[in-house]
Amino acid sequence: MDDKEFLRKVGLKISIIRKSKKLSQEKLAEMVNSATSYIGTIERGEQNPSLILLKKISEALNVDIREFFNFVI
Repeated sequence: MDDKEFLRKVGLKISIIRKSKKLSQEKLAEMVNSATSYIGTIERGEQNPSLILLKKISEALNVDIREFFNFVI
């Protein structure tokens, strides 16, 4: 799997989990002190988020960070 595909899959997992929690990108961005547009670019696999931001997102979504790397969708 190349880097681009990896980022796309991580972003998709974040998006799926966020939507299952009925949170908007705007609300998640607010919870992690980030821009809504940046959350969108992460979910589309266009950005490589820091580990610290992934930690904040996992805490905001109340999931173990490992869930972002479980690509069985």
